[in-house]
Parts: sequence; C-alpha cells; structure tokens
Amino acid sequence: MDSSVVDNSITSRKRKRDEDEEELERTMFVIVSVITMLLGVMAWYHNKYFVKEPAHDWEIERHGFLNRLYRGAERDCVEQLRLSKRAFFKLCRILQEKGQLVRTRNVPTTEAVAMFLHILAHNLKYRVVHFSYCRSKETISRQFNNVLRAMMKVGNDYLKFHDYNLEGSEANKWRWFELQDLELLSVVDDELTNQQRERVRNNTTDEVTTVQVTEEWTTSRDILAMNMFAEYQVRRNFA
Repeated sequence: MDSSVVDNSITSRKRKRDEDEEELERTMFVIVSVITMLLGVMAWYHNKYFVKEPAHDWEIERHGFLNRLYRGAERDCVEQLRLSKRAFFKLCRILQEKGQLVRTRNVPTTEAVAMFLHILAHNLKYRVVHFSYCRSKETISRQFNNVLRAMMKVGNDYLKFHDYNLEGSEANKWRWFELQDLELLSVVDDELTNQQRERVRNNTTDEVTTVQVTEEWTTSRDILAMNMFAEYQVRRNFA
C-alpha cells in the first residue's frame, strides 16, 4: 500500500516536471520567434530609411577640381579659363589689391575668379557651375557679382577703348549716338529692322517676320556699345 502511494507520487512529480519543461520550451520558442521577427523588422526599417548613399567629401573633390583647373597643365587652364596660369594669378592679385576683392569665410578669391572666368568663357549656367564646383547656386551668384564689381573698379586702368570716327553717310546713319541714352539701343534695333524690311519689301511681297543678323549690323552695334560705355565711364568719373 505504502509502496503504491510512493510510486504514484513519484510518477506525478515526474509528469509535472515534464509538463513544466515542455511549457518552458514553448515559452522560449515563442520568445525567440518574437525576437527574430523584431530583429527582421528593425533591419528592414534601417535599410529602408537610414542607409543612405556613401557620404562625399565635397571639399576634397572641389580642391581636386580647382588644382587641375589652374594648378595643373597650362593647356587645361587656357582652354577652360582663357588665361595662362601666370595671367590668372596676376589677375587675382590685381583684383585683390585694386578691385578690393576679398575672400569670404568659405570661398577664396582664386576660386571666385575661376568661377567668374569659367562662366564668361563658356557661357555656363549656374547649375552647370554648381555641379563642377560643388557650390550652391546662391554662392555662385554672389561670388560672380563680387568679382564683377571688382572688375568694374579696375576697368578704368586696364580696359582700353578704341576711338571710332564715323564720317559721311555712316555718321548720318548713326547720328543718334550723340543722344547718349542707353534706351536708344531699342531705337537702333527698330531702325535696322525697318531698313531691312524696306529692302526685302522692294524685292518680294512676302511678309518679313525676322531680320537676319549681318556683319554690318553686328559691327554697328559694337561701335554703339563701345562709344556709349566709354561716355558713361567719363560721365561717372566727372560726376
């Protein structure tokens, strides 16, 4: 009797222990599964929202570009800036000393002058310069205007204008030069347009909608612009 009770007690304890172990295993399995799922979700979220493109060191890339531009081969400097390296650094020195061009906290004068010359030499848009120089379009615009103001300050010393003497029919044709008004550039265009239309109307009945730019027209406009700018400089100096 006693032996039977003891066996039943042992069997009951063993069964309970096995059940506890199975429950513990199920619990551990659930915990491991949940942790695995959480890690998978975290990895997906990190890859989707936190992993970005490798960071670029724009400063190093910019310095490399500028060194190739005006410290590299002489041919590259001439082709890109239309100046030799020696002339480029001399121009920078002149603009600093006489044009009062100063470097900013982030942009040295050599880079500002290079951007200015690059834009003029190749008629570049700011977004193209932004890609090459790794600068914002606002910075490029501000530096371009700074160099332009410095250029205007040294213009009287380094820009030489040729005298154009118009005589006879040419003088009468461009008699409005004496009016010294920049708004008369539109008058020049209108007069040339009317003259061209008259010539075409005498030869054909087709309506003229465009005027071809001839060498005569271009030369006349150049003469007009040079004279008006020279007179403007004189008036500004004696104002």
